[in-house]
Amino acid sequence: MLNVKLIAYTPDPEKTIAAAAKICYSSSDAETIMEGLTPEKTEGFLDMLTEIGHASPIEHASFTFAIEGVSRSLLAQITRHRIASYSVQSQRYVKLKEGVFTFITPPEIAKDPAANEKYQQAMADCHRNYLELADTLQARHTADLVAQGVPEKEAKRRAEKMAIEDARYVLPNACETKMVVTMNARSLYNFFQLRCCNRAQWEIRELAWAMLKLCREAAPTLFKKAGPACLYGACPEGKMTCGQAKEVRERSASL
Repeated sequence: MLNVKLIAYTPDPEKTIAAAAKICYSSSDAETIMEGLTPEKTEGFLDMLTEIGHASPIEHASFTFAIEGVSRSLLAQITRHRIASYSVQSQRYVKLKEGVFTFITPPEIAKDPAANEKYQQAMADCHRNYLELADTLQARHTADLVAQGVPEKEAKRRAEKMAIEDARYVLPNACETKMVVTMNARSLYNFFQLRCCNRAQWEIRELAWAMLKLCREAAPTLFKKAGPACLYGACPEGKMTCGQAKEVRERSASL
């Protein structure tokens, strides 16, 4: 199950951004600018930045999320957002034993009994093959290392890593993973515009909405206009539009 937490962000992010923007137009020093930024002035300055499209100052605020219950398929999508930092659970160092191997089931498969049965069996087969490959490779690597003079305990430890490094190739995109992701506010605006859209893939779309909700709680003025492009204008998808702008705007308003 998707689980997202905002674990850290720039202290007083909205005031930091307002100060960064204001220093572009002021002869005052940073300390004086910060002292003069009341909540009302900060909000007004952020609204002005949005109106004139001065986006670079919002790069000075960063937000860090702990994300669990997502698939390796989602990982392939989110890492296309390159102005970000990622730390991801490694399949080279973490052996997916019984109780550790978990996977994501798409809702369309889960609600179809026949499809779900085939899917669950496919996952079980993948996991069995993975474990059998890992055991086979580990036994051979252990024997080779012992023959080279490596103590047996150390040989087994090193052999396991060598084995799962190759056995993981049979693992499915459905495998659950965990990650920590950091993006600055400007990157988040781009992420939300693309991934909160109804045309985004279902899993990353649900992640994006969950992240947007957390961002609005932490910095409501900064993120009040963040989201898919149809929130405040025409859908940019043209004839590929989902035609549900009203529903999308209602979802945004309910966050």
